[in-house]
Amino acid sequence: MHVQAWLDTIPAVAVYALVAGVIGVESLGIPLPGEIVLISAALLSSQHGDVNPVILGACASAGAVVGDSIGYAIGRKGGRPLLAKMGRKFPKHFGPGHVATAERSFEKWGMWAVFFGRFIALLRIFAGPLAGVLHMPYWKFLIANVLGGVVWAGGTTAVIYYVGVVAEDWLKRFSYLGLGVAVLIGLGSMLLVKRRAAKMVAEHEAEAEPQSSPSGV
Repeated sequence: MHVQAWLDTIPAVAVYALVAGVIGVESLGIPLPGEIVLISAALLSSQHGDVNPVILGACASAGAVVGDSIGYAIGRKGGRPLLAKMGRKFPKHFGPGHVATAERSFEKWGMWAVFFGRFIALLRIFAGPLAGVLHMPYWKFLIANVLGGVVWAGGTTAVIYYVGVVAEDWLKRFSYLGLGVAVLIGLGSMLLVKRRAAKMVAEHEAEAEPQSSPSGV
């Protein structure tokens, strides 16, 4: 079966539920490829007449906002012991260096760390739980959370959707390649963010090293 024909058999409601679910769970603090799923679904909406990009963007935004809010509540209740537990379970995402980097972002940007964090893989996972741990006032968190979720999810959906529409004829001829491009875009952005986060962690450790050295040495 041709890939496009197979895609046309996927119920739209299943696409909406998958996108909202994955992004929502990622926003709770569980490392999932929310960005890749959103990009792939947005591209699919440009080729699948039943998948409405407006509804898709709304579902993605709702998943982001609700997931972050639940993550905030969990973080506020669990506190730093929760971060330590998550660090043991997901050391590549919640290690001490990553936590320190995220905390520095919150100290510098405050509520806007939640907004800008939606566009950065590391902070996207951290934003809700860490805001709760740090007892950020919920009204501040909610404003930044809603704005970030809508701009990130709606903006990503719109951009990828229109790219897919413009390249519709080309993508129809190379369906496999079209889907591969969507995945590669998501992976590429995640790798760039991962490298940036690793650099920030290294800088933090370099700054902390002199402080930990014995005095007079």
